[in-house]
Amino acid sequence: MKTLTDTQYIHALIAEGEHQQQDFKFEISDARKIAKTLSAFSNTDGGRLLIGVKDNGKIAGVRSDEEQYMIEAAARLYCRPEVSYSTQTYQVEGRSVLLVQIDESDRKPVYAKDEAGKYLAYLRIKDENILATPVHLCIWQQSESPQGELMEYTEREQLLLDLLEQNDRLSLNRYCRLARLSRRAAEHLLAKLIRYDIVEPVFEGHKFHFKPRLFHLSLDKGT
Repeated sequence: MKTLTDTQYIHALIAEGEHQQQDFKFEISDARKIAKTLSAFSNTDGGRLLIGVKDNGKIAGVRSDEEQYMIEAAARLYCRPEVSYSTQTYQVEGRSVLLVQIDESDRKPVYAKDEAGKYLAYLRIKDENILATPVHLCIWQQSESPQGELMEYTEREQLLLDLLEQNDRLSLNRYCRLARLSRRAAEHLLAKLIRYDIVEPVFEGHKFHFKPRLFHLSLDKGT
């Protein structure tokens, strides 16, 4: 199999466009902003940054070693826990393109420190970094429990499934109102059913909704 040149490889990546596992950055001027992307990739499926590439895919090139320092600061100083990453520089059309590879973390959530000093966790959805909801934080917290945990199926679980079937999908606020549950209880229950693949979160209209997976009906019928 023929080995791709640097130019061919980078152009092949650029042809994919920005997506859930790839982001273009013309330059990095703020380590805190890039920390948000590192958090999102780490909390989702991992991904790569192509630095020195404009949003339209044009190659501008990395102008100094400052980009490397910014990435290191973002990963080590502005992410909690620290993000592991690797970098490689490619020469394309007489310019340098820095590729930063971030793996999915096994220590979720990974938080990023914002301008106010607050630590927030993000998810990568399509080509956007989206703030993780309390439900996602609850999923990660529950995932730290020992394996082999038994799920208790009560009237609350049945009510949630009934409401989802009647409404197709629900926002967290609407679920709280209809079920007359506190936000904390609703977040905990949604997280539990998402972990067991009974409910799935859907991001629509810049907001998370929750809907049942197709096979949840077997629970209703006791099969």
